[in-house]
Amino acid sequence: MKAKTRTLLASMMFLEYFIWGSWYVTMGTYMTEHLHATGFEIGAAYSALAIATMISPFFVGLVADKFFAAQKIMGVLHLIGAMLLFLTTKIEISTSFYWVILVYALLYMPTIALSNSIAFSQMTDPGKQFPWIRVFGTLGWIIAGVTIGQLGIEKTASTFYLAAGISGLLGFLSFILPNTPPKAVTRDVSSALGTEAFVLFKQRPYCIFFIAAILVCIPLSFYYGFANQFLNEVNLENPASKMTLGQLSEAGFILAIPFLFNRIGVKKMLLMGMAAWILRYIFFAYGNAGNNIWMLYAGIILHGICYDFFFVTGYMYTEKKAGDKIKNAAQGLFTFATYGVGMFIGTWFSGFTVDKYKVGELHNWQSIWLVPAYIALGVLILFLIYFKEKKTIQQ
Repeated sequence: MKAKTRTLLASMMFLEYFIWGSWYVTMGTYMTEHLHATGFEIGAAYSALAIATMISPFFVGLVADKFFAAQKIMGVLHLIGAMLLFLTTKIEISTSFYWVILVYALLYMPTIALSNSIAFSQMTDPGKQFPWIRVFGTLGWIIAGVTIGQLGIEKTASTFYLAAGISGLLGFLSFILPNTPPKAVTRDVSSALGTEAFVLFKQRPYCIFFIAAILVCIPLSFYYGFANQFLNEVNLENPASKMTLGQLSEAGFILAIPFLFNRIGVKKMLLMGMAAWILRYIFFAYGNAGNNIWMLYAGIILHGICYDFFFVTGYMYTEKKAGDKIKNAAQGLFTFATYGVGMFIGTWFSGFTVDKYKVGELHNWQSIWLVPAYIALGVLILFLIYFKEKKTIQQ
């Protein structure tokens, strides 16, 4: 790969995830401060990305792949997205805000797949080359959080202005990215959704794992939707910056997965991931910005184990069970079920829960965080009961 191509792809990934990290983490805090939104309304706004995740495979598989060069359609989507992000700052009603975010999410989520497609099309050895390009995406998310925290703008509309500006920049940059023409062979509706992978459900262990993955998205939704608001309310300084420790942890633990995957096996890694979810929310429930501030930091840093040991391991386990013939369909189905169905359920449920434990302008965060802890504990117990005497999930 030429140095110019590598630089363009790394810049693409950096900006792609900088945009997402600029507004997504702090959106709940912004909605509370400026729109006086309820937990239900915040949860609904976060569910927009889950809806977009369920729809974007059809757009990419049935439209973008067939009719357009990937870099051109990505450029158009980001330019329109920039205008929508700017529009969010002019809205004063939560209901209207939701619809704008939903439309924006429908435009943004396909660009994730498109950016991957552009990168892969330039690689001779994706297994070795892609991680070194994709890591710039994680770096972009981290830099976005640090920038917002250091500028002190996480409660203001400036987060959306920042995201809009970077979206416009990536929109123009996209037109000079390496050409990725439409594919000669396109997918039908079933292949875009990944229904060929339904055969995996004949294997009961995988079916149990699949259901557990959907359920674990419920506690995940609590973190994504309300952690920043919680950390602001307990007066942790620059929480947006502090939350990037989760991405640093994620980047670190992901390096350990190839070794542990073969050393201790899938089952133990999944169990460790679920246990980390429980521990994280216990730390959040009893942590504060005083003597127990270490609990807040520990809960953030646990993100690496929570995410990597369950979801990244889950993708690897899914690919191993599916084999070469249906691996793409299986990965698509797993994404649809977790970041689509699971996150949709989780975002709405987390919103209801936050409203339930709000009295006046204050939240009972201890009660709120114990709810996802109990859910994660329930999933862990069911997982242990089923697999206690069944060594059916192997590496």
